[in-house]
Amino acid sequence: MSWSGFKKAVDRAGTTLMQKTGQIERTVDREFADEEARYKQFEKETVALQKETKAYLEAMRSMTAAQARLAATIDTFYGAADRNSDGAMAGHAYKRSVEDLDSAITREFDEPYRTTVLEPVGKMCSLFPMVNETIAKREKKMLDYDSARSRLRKLIDRPSEDPTKMPKAQQENDEAKEIFDMLNDQLIAELPQLLDLRIPYFDPSFEAMIRMQVKFAEEGYEKLGGVQRYFSESVREDYAAGQLDAQVEGVLQEMKELSICGA
Repeated sequence: MSWSGFKKAVDRAGTTLMQKTGQIERTVDREFADEEARYKQFEKETVALQKETKAYLEAMRSMTAAQARLAATIDTFYGAADRNSDGAMAGHAYKRSVEDLDSAITREFDEPYRTTVLEPVGKMCSLFPMVNETIAKREKKMLDYDSARSRLRKLIDRPSEDPTKMPKAQQENDEAKEIFDMLNDQLIAELPQLLDLRIPYFDPSFEAMIRMQVKFAEEGYEKLGGVQRYFSESVREDYAAGQLDAQVEGVLQEMKELSICGA
């Protein structure tokens, strides 16, 4: 930091302290305060959106990977009993299907999701540091203006014997006010524009996300639906009739009646 910058920082810190003790009046712009509050809420929501969109992709990867591990275990479970049974063939078909879905996440979902969802959200979030920097700059220029205005008022209330002080103080006040007003007006005008653009900006990403979810769900339904043909007709009929629960309970009871399962 340069000496000039250091001196300004010290002066602004002093102005802030004097404002807290009521010695210097602080500029209050309700219109800006309202727009800044709306912007801060938008920033918070967008950062949360970025976090959740990343978490969603990670969850999809975890889900298909877990499904593949489950399918491998089921395939081993049935194969160990009778590799030629309907259950063993269904288990093997299920394993193939979920492996295809797991690879499809990387091939057909991962990259398009990154391009159409994650990257646009990330680009929007990358604007926030620049906007926040402008807001911080406005705060600094407001402190400069408040300080200059205070000095001018003191000279008006208690005129100095030095005739050069009043014109100098007036000039400093006018220049500080002009710089502050420019930044203040810019933010009041452009913050609402930024917020208004968020919907048309995110609409394509939202639609792309829905389309990818629909496609993945349809492929999953098609692949897993094909596994059903490996089950016997009686199993499918019992499932449709709601009789599988009774069958499961019956088999469980037979297990319990075995000597090694007795209490």
